[in-house]
Amino acid sequence: MEVLEIEGGKSLKGTIRISGAKNSSVALIPASILSDEGAVTLLNVPEIKDTDSLTDILAFIGADVERSTESMVIDSTNVTNKEIPEEFAKKLRASYYFMGAMLGKYKHAELFFPGGCSIGERPINLHLKGFEALGGVVTNIGKKYIVDAKELKGADIYLDIASVGATINIMLAAVKAKGVTRIENAAKEPEIVDVAMLLNSMGAKIEGAGTNLIKITGVDKLHGCSHEIIPDRIEAGTYMIIGAVAGNYLKIDNVIPKHLEALISTLEEMNVELDVGDDYVIVNKPEKYKPVVIKTLPYPGFPTDLQQPFSVLMTQAEGDSKITETIWENRFMHVPHLVNMGANIDVSGMKAFIHGPTKLYGTIVEATDLRAGATMVAAAIIAEGKTTITNINHILRGYENIVEKLSDVGASIKRVEVED
Repeated sequence: MEVLEIEGGKSLKGTIRISGAKNSSVALIPASILSDEGAVTLLNVPEIKDTDSLTDILAFIGADVERSTESMVIDSTNVTNKEIPEEFAKKLRASYYFMGAMLGKYKHAELFFPGGCSIGERPINLHLKGFEALGGVVTNIGKKYIVDAKELKGADIYLDIASVGATINIMLAAVKAKGVTRIENAAKEPEIVDVAMLLNSMGAKIEGAGTNLIKITGVDKLHGCSHEIIPDRIEAGTYMIIGAVAGNYLKIDNVIPKHLEALISTLEEMNVELDVGDDYVIVNKPEKYKPVVIKTLPYPGFPTDLQQPFSVLMTQAEGDSKITETIWENRFMHVPHLVNMGANIDVSGMKAFIHGPTKLYGTIVEATDLRAGATMVAAAIIAEGKTTITNINHILRGYENIVEKLSDVGASIKRVEVED
């Protein structure tokens, strides 16, 4: 078993360069198979477990994939439409994007229910509702979904919840549908804009990405192209939070500050020193932190993916802070581990009350999910003594070279093989 060992109390100084966005990459890779002629080249691809898992799926269905440092060339000429086995689907939530891509290209898709982090109920009913509106017939056999369509036709689709996954999956299925598709109450996240930009570069006709109304005019064919993935705003936010608790003018480079406005304003409210440039943010730990109240909301609100690591910062504030989680009901699985390190946190339903400041102490903790893992890293960096983090595959799913990036700015962190 591999673990992370972190010796706390180190001040972090230097530059961390942000990788390409995980939440874009995991949709862009399946989207590439929609090309009818020519390869799709993706640049700034993060080298993480999730992109490895999607590459395995591409190889299974017959795509020719060439990978080099932070790039992928995907030729789908020899792809065959076949059932994606459970062993592939369960590795990550985003495997479900192959449903939209396969349906859009072949009018048929078979996929087992996707895996991913256990942060709450994550049904795909909105995805299926969208596929049905376009003309698909959905069959559920055990853990497997089959979607068939004689023909895909444009439709007006209203999403009951502004779901990122459903918005993207419907876009993938609709780009070759006959006529016009309108997605109302669409999610607005930057990753959706990124996917639309790729598809438009391939010849699609998508308007309104980044707003709550997306219009897709179907086309007959798509072609290869080259596309550079946007920087990962969640990775950037995680390192900004780490900089807020341990930074000595820590520079977070290759970012789009507009994507981080909710986090930036909240950090400033806590008295964290920030220097925000065009493509960087410099973070410095203040002498004292003010308590704050946050509520997670869809973009451009405070990201649910950052509330967990942000709770570490709240443990250092002088007074009572509060988190209201509105997206996922199991987003406080990290709290018992923080409490075990010395934090004073009460959870009631989907609210957490953090009483600070408290000193944190190193111990053995678990990465219960991807962002909980990042939380444990942030806590370990400021804890007294050594912290051992288990179940680190969750962390490696979403943070490229996290050990190297933190080591380069002064953290004492290493991957260690231990007996189970």
